[in-house]
Amino acid sequence: MKIYLIRHGQTTGDVEDRYGGAYDDELSDQGITQASELANKLSDSNIQIIFCSPLIRAQQTAETLKSKLNCQIKTIKDLQERNKNGILTGMTKKEARLKYPDLAEKVEDYRNQITGAESQEDFVERIKKVFTEIINNKNYSTIAIVAHGGPIWAVFRDIMGNNGIINIADCGYMILKKEGLKLVIEKMDGIEYKKN
Repeated sequence: MKIYLIRHGQTTGDVEDRYGGAYDDELSDQGITQASELANKLSDSNIQIIFCSPLIRAQQTAETLKSKLNCQIKTIKDLQERNKNGILTGMTKKEARLKYPDLAEKVEDYRNQITGAESQEDFVERIKKVFTEIINNKNYSTIAIVAHGGPIWAVFRDIMGNNGIINIADCGYMILKKEGLKLVIEKMDGIEYKKN
């Protein structure tokens, strides 16, 4: 199986410098352009189905891809981004630093959990479970997963066991090849990897 693991385009929350995660924002004008450019780039990919996070930004990206790829979209709740920001979700970072300076500092480390947030451990387990279910589906030979930076990071580090840091651009993607029980990276576009 070939797996295209894709991040959504730029969002209105990015432009407004808001705490994202569970914040259900839309693609910005630039994000719409990025998704359209990605659809053109992947037009010959033979993707048969797109598994997608329910959050609006991922849905909009998937719909743009679908328009070029002529495939179906299946929304899967557990592909959504981690709610790591708790009560800060949706606030501008400036507003959060004024109202909740301690929490704004604490949330900078992804391992910390603040009130109302999903723990890193629970998030990783959720992504492991849903990703395994998707890639064990024998009905497709080429699929796409449209999600967020957190789930892509979890696949890369916690499922594939890569130690290092990845930076994932808007509409960045990697192509994975499933060979038996092993996942091999065939290509990364818009994703930079630095080994520890």
